[in-house]
Amino acid sequence: MAQITARTLPGLLRDYAELTKARITTLIVLTAWCGYFFGAHRAGVPSWSLGLFHALLGIAFVSSGTAALNEVIEANVDAHMRRTASRPLPSGRMSRTHALIVGLALTLGGSVYLTIYANPLTGLLVFLTALVYLAAYTPLKKVSPVCTFVGAFPGAMPVMLGWTAVRGRIEIETLILFAIMFVWQFPHFLSIAWLYREDYAQGEIRMLPVVDADGKSTVWRILAYSAALIPVSLLPVAWGMAGRAYLVGAVLLGAMLFRYSMGMASPLPATAPASKPPARRLLRATILYLPALFALMMLNAGH
Repeated sequence: MAQITARTLPGLLRDYAELTKARITTLIVLTAWCGYFFGAHRAGVPSWSLGLFHALLGIAFVSSGTAALNEVIEANVDAHMRRTASRPLPSGRMSRTHALIVGLALTLGGSVYLTIYANPLTGLLVFLTALVYLAAYTPLKKVSPVCTFVGAFPGAMPVMLGWTAVRGRIEIETLILFAIMFVWQFPHFLSIAWLYREDYAQGEIRMLPVVDADGKSTVWRILAYSAALIPVSLLPVAWGMAGRAYLVGAVLLGAMLFRYSMGMASPLPATAPASKPPARRLLRATILYLPALFALMMLNAGH
């Protein structure tokens, strides 16, 4: 392991942030917080508590560790893609052994931490989430576009983990929050895959826009999932989790996202440079949509 000095510490911290995908982990923690909030609301306990701290810390550990282990597995792939070639492993700034130790310590340590400080169900679920991500989704990326569907399951788990950290069991509200996260991921990740199609092709990652050169199948899936997200996002109202203000906001946000999805419906193939701007606008819309929807749901909880 590299020696830590006053001169190298800032660089090492930056490498750790990149290794553990700190920005993605932050989004995961925020969605887990939403699940915890609604679980606490259902249980009639304070949503701000030491339990929240333990839940979010443990989930952050496992998310960070899983990201690090993913980069260990995909170091050779990352070296062939322009947007990932500068990561700590492919650039040679960090050894695989170093990253492997960090990843295992965070993933296993976080799972045990949640088992002790939340409950055994949450500890088990977070471990299984990491396992599916690493053992199913990651290798499938080299095999088939079905990887996006498989990856959507661990991708939707943080909100469920937040809930179970409070309640200690899976309930219908948990599945509603999970469904929103699950469906949202398709326009989000397909727009990313469209934007970085050439990079994924270079790394032999078989995302749908890579194998679907004309882009028609990708566009139809983006439109279908964006349309499905509108009724799915209204399920919290039907189940009494949120009220009329959320209803109006969810419809408006869903319509906004679908409008940007429609921007992808052009005769341009996925290989055309002119097809990138609509994909970039859709990606930005998906990034805005999810935190805005969950924030509105939390503010209007139970009304």
